[in-house]
This record gives sequence, structure tokens and C-alpha cells, in this order.
Amino acid sequence: MRLINRYPSRAMRAALGALPFAGLLGAYAVASAIRLAENPRDKLLPSLSAMGQAMYQMGFVPDRRTGDLLLWSDTFASLERLAIGIAIAASLAIVFGAIIGILPIGRALFSPFVAAFSLIPPITILPILFIVLGLGEAAKIGLVAIGTAPLMIRSLAQGVLDIPREEIVKAETLGASTWQIATRVVFPQLWPKLITAIRLGLVPAWIFLISAEAIAATEGLGYRIFLVRRYLAMDVILPYVVWITLLAYLIDRLLAGMSRRLFAWAHLSGEAL
Repeated sequence: MRLINRYPSRAMRAALGALPFAGLLGAYAVASAIRLAENPRDKLLPSLSAMGQAMYQMGFVPDRRTGDLLLWSDTFASLERLAIGIAIAASLAIVFGAIIGILPIGRALFSPFVAAFSLIPPITILPILFIVLGLGEAAKIGLVAIGTAPLMIRSLAQGVLDIPREEIVKAETLGASTWQIATRVVFPQLWPKLITAIRLGLVPAWIFLISAEAIAATEGLGYRIFLVRRYLAMDVILPYVVWITLLAYLIDRLLAGMSRRLFAWAHLSGEAL
């Protein structure tokens, strides 16, 4: 049997998926042991036990100043900002993506603007947001929304344009109005594409969120990383990076599973990533 036609079992897929992570963890443990053997006070590559102890302190020992469990308060603050920003971006994507994809007039009106706006690095407008919206939550949420909305709008608009033209023609032949075509032909096929757009938008969303929190925040995962960097606290920074990665992965898998469960017909052509 050709290798291209050999599909691993569920257990084999789990083992193969875990192998690169185990290799990376082992390589780090070896590198850390080598550096600590040369200099026991080295901070660049702390041992796994030191990082575990640091994360225990962050997650299960109340902070002396505030009494909060810092890991969980930082996580809640970041996820709240991320969720609100993504929700705003998704709402804009549904409206403008549908308009651009369904209506030729809407495409002519908004498509050039969205394409041009999507090329602006959102991080460059962060100072403007801080000036206009202040240093509170609005600027951080606004950066997430502004940074992800253009990508999601273009993704949904292209998803509408990818709907076979024959379906639109059949609906027109049966006397459907533009509104009926939108609600009965386009939007039912748009929802799984929206989930895909959100999954794609989560990548830049995390970048913008961490950047905003690093500049102006009093809590959050990005804030904590940039706060402890002045002490070279790699035993906190590295686990926080891993924690952010784990959160992003779990959210992505949750959205992928929700898409397969709610819109199984959209995944019949192949295995979803």
C-alpha cells in the first residue's frame, strides 16, 4: 500500500501528535540541565521544576498585595477582552461580508475600502486608540476588533462568492427576492464559514491583545509577561507563553468541533484541520 493511502488509527494519531511536543520538552530539559550545571543561578533556561513551582505560586497562592490568584485573574481578563473583540469583529464580518458578497453595488462600495484597511498594520494605530479611547478596556478591545474584522470580512465575502452560481440562479428562477436568497441560500452556508473566519482571526487577535496589554494594562497575560521581564523571570514568562498557546489551541479545537457538530454537511469533502 502506498504511504499516501495509509491512515493512522485514532491511538496512532494521538501518539504521533504528541511526539513533537515530547521531543521539544525533552530538548528543553537537556538544554536547561546543561546550562544549570555550568551556572546554577542561570535564569535563561530554568528547570521544569522551577517553572512548575513558579506557576503554582501564580495559580494557587494569593498575591500578597491584591489577594488575587494572578494566573486566573490574568487569564479571565485576557479572555474577556478577546471574546468581546472577536464578537464585535464577527458581527461586522457578517454584515459587511454578506453585503460585499451578495450585492454587486455593495461590493463596489465597500470592497476597495476593506481591502485597503486590511493592509494597515493594526499595531500602528494603537497609539491613536489610546488617545481617542483612553487607556481603559475600550482601546484593547478596539485593537482586537480592528485587527481581525477586515480579515474576517474578506473571508466571509469570498465565502459568499464561492457559493455555486447555479444555486442563486435556481432561487431566482423560483421567484425568490434578494432578501429570500440571502436568508435561505447564502446565510445557511455562511455560518460554518464564519466559524472558520473566527479561527483564522484568533491568530492576529492574540497578537494584538498581548501587545495592547503589554503597553497599558494592570492585569492580563500580556501585562504579566512584560511586567516580570524586568526581573528576567523566565520561570514565569515561559509557562505563561505555554499557557497562552494552550488556551489558543483549546479555543481553536472547540470552534472546530462546534463547526463539525452543527454543520456536518460542510465537512463532508474532507477532514477539517
